[in-house]
Amino acid sequence: MNRPKPTYFRNSLDLRDKVQVKVLRKRLKLSDEQFTSVVRKSGSSISAITKEASALK
Repeated sequence: MNRPKPTYFRNSLDLRDKVQVKVLRKRLKLSDEQFTSVVRKSGSSISAITKEASALK
């Protein structure tokens, strides 16, 4: 069977992947609510999330 190979982007967060979300949230030391609001504001770009999270602190 030919299955399409999953494509991963190094600079964007896959919000469906629980492990990626948990690791980034722990690294930024944010609560679930804070992380959700940051992602809503900045989108799925990891650099934008990091930048927005640093503005919260």
